[in-house]
Amino acid sequence: MTAWIDATYLRDITLGLRSAPARMMSPNSAEISDEFLAQLKEDLVCRRVGRGMARLEEHRHLLTSFDPEKKNAGLFAGYLAQWVDVGFQRVGLVKEIVARFSHPVRGRLPLHDYLHLRMAEGMIAMAEESKDEAIHHFDFVLGLDQETDDRELLAIANFWKGRCLRMKGEYDQALAFAEKGRTLASELGHAPMAAVMRVLESWLWFQKGDAKQAVDILKEAEAILSKTDDYLTLGNIHSSYGRIAGRQGRFQHAIENFTDAIAQYKKRDPRHRNIARSLNNMANVKRLIALQLRRKIDTDAARRRKAATRGRASNGDRKLPYRDRFEQLRQEALADLAEAAAIYQQYANRHGLGSVHLNYGYLHLDNGDLEKAEPEAQTAFRLAEERRDHILMARARLLHCMIENARVEEGIGESTEPGSHARLAQDCAQEAIELAKHTQNRRLLANAYVWQGLTYCNRFFDDPESARRCYDQALTLSKGDHADNGWEDLQTLKAKTLRGGSVSPTLRAWSQGSVGDKTFQQITEEFAELIIPKVWEREGRKVSRVATRLSMSPKKVRRILSRVGRRTPRPKS
Repeated sequence: MTAWIDATYLRDITLGLRSAPARMMSPNSAEISDEFLAQLKEDLVCRRVGRGMARLEEHRHLLTSFDPEKKNAGLFAGYLAQWVDVGFQRVGLVKEIVARFSHPVRGRLPLHDYLHLRMAEGMIAMAEESKDEAIHHFDFVLGLDQETDDRELLAIANFWKGRCLRMKGEYDQALAFAEKGRTLASELGHAPMAAVMRVLESWLWFQKGDAKQAVDILKEAEAILSKTDDYLTLGNIHSSYGRIAGRQGRFQHAIENFTDAIAQYKKRDPRHRNIARSLNNMANVKRLIALQLRRKIDTDAARRRKAATRGRASNGDRKLPYRDRFEQLRQEALADLAEAAAIYQQYANRHGLGSVHLNYGYLHLDNGDLEKAEPEAQTAFRLAEERRDHILMARARLLHCMIENARVEEGIGESTEPGSHARLAQDCAQEAIELAKHTQNRRLLANAYVWQGLTYCNRFFDDPESARRCYDQALTLSKGDHADNGWEDLQTLKAKTLRGGSVSPTLRAWSQGSVGDKTFQQITEEFAELIIPKVWEREGRKVSRVATRLSMSPKKVRRILSRVGRRTPRPKS
């Protein structure tokens, strides 16, 4: 028995053999011709989307009178799944077709048909956010790569597995499968098909911190696909441009890109799920612009107050355009989120709905309405938890951490439950860190460390040393991400840790040349007692790491730590 035969296949084969005599075909069902399937396949790989969809409409009788016993039935299910993935109707259609394949029928399918059926099942699971289930189906197909000469099928299986891994936040593996799928498509001469896969590669490079590489790949893909009517992928390209621009702080460019993406999606389906994604992203960008305006409003208000104390009049008219635009952006963001939620609800898309609730929560938090913000964070977490969506779960916990920190600073509830909000903020930050570590989302983990540090800086904990360690970890993870709101939070943490830091009186005296009657050797020993415990804390209380970092013996490190009471000496053997 070969390793690729999984439990599902064994069951289907067994039931198929047992019921082989019962095989019958409906006399009224239509034949699925080889020519028709070849045309569907050709339209797919060349990205002639409109022509392929028209061909499916012309053969709608195959859907209404579908017979899984007919020749090519499994192949048709697989191709239909690919066409639904590029915008033909909804995933429910594929579910209806797949459901007609009973276990006995599956067991009698030729291997090639069975592989396509498993691809259809994987696509359904992927669309329903059951990522591990989808990967199981794709792995089955990929495990039989030596048993089939359908290289297009293997290219799609690699590509779809890469998409699932991206959803899980496993970016390195996702990139490897996306590249393998694209290589197969290129070797077959299917440039448009390969270009579609390059869009996924681009996003993964961006998540890994290489925005330039991501944009270069997108431009290459756009040059090829602009000659096709694959509006869905063209929309994805503009959406990616928007996400990159937003991350870089080029907010107006981001809004223009998201607007272009929505226009492309609507050419295929006025209520396509990806429209909701772009609306959600656009709402977030508008929120960030509004935050910038609010800072300008606050700065102007402070300037006017300062002028008033000096008895000078100030021009109050300047604040009105800022305030009007600020309120306009907030209302537009709320409207975008409402439209996005309505679309996501049609698809029962938990990740999308959770992201919408997060953005609602941030808007309420920005407005100081903590009682409205908290339920949004909780709802987002619940939706994410249903699908073990670690990325969304971590983001929801981060929002909850921010809300609890705001309560600490405002002193809400401290009279009856001192420290409860601070400890809850600390718990949320730690949980966000643990969830982010289940992914390769470097930026998410950095933000989690930032907010753990800001929590240590709040007025309840007031622990700048722990906050400084969080800052160091976040800074290491934040390479290159210097433009968005997360970077501003990192700079806020840096400022707080610097304000909270203190210089040892001994070091201050030495810097002025005041050493008393101590010898250089005594000063060296005292300096070691000051510095080594600090390095020990930063290195995770690992003596071996301190010894390596400072090029000294572990024995000496232990002796100094013991002398200052930071470590119990090892018992003598």
